[in-house]
Amino acid sequence: MIVAGFGFRTGVSAASLYEALMLAMGGHRPDCLATAADKAQSAAFQQLVTETGLPFRAIPARDLAAINTPTQSAAAQTSHGTGSVAEAAALAAAGPQARLLAPRIISTDRQATCALAMTEDP
Repeated sequence: MIVAGFGFRTGVSAASLYEALMLAMGGHRPDCLATAADKAQSAAFQQLVTETGLPFRAIPARDLAAINTPTQSAAAQTSHGTGSVAEAAALAAAGPQARLLAPRIISTDRQATCALAMTEDP
């Protein structure tokens, strides 16, 4: 299973989220989208969910904070207790044996980040 995790700023557009996803995919196709629970109902994220037709997971803050990420953003650390919301959301949604396919990717307008995590299906 491959999960695309997202971090994004308030007011992000669906186009920024979609661009971050396309940049992060690198030939992989996600099975699920994920983001922080406090961001999951944003209009832009819900538009992305609708457009992709993929299920999504809203990851609770405590689960994000429990994950160490290779990227360390001061803003993400302050707001969500983890170095990268995108990386932590992807890893949390993919499960305990998940690994990142690559560090997070940032949209060109710097409003959205996306990281892909993978776990082998049992």
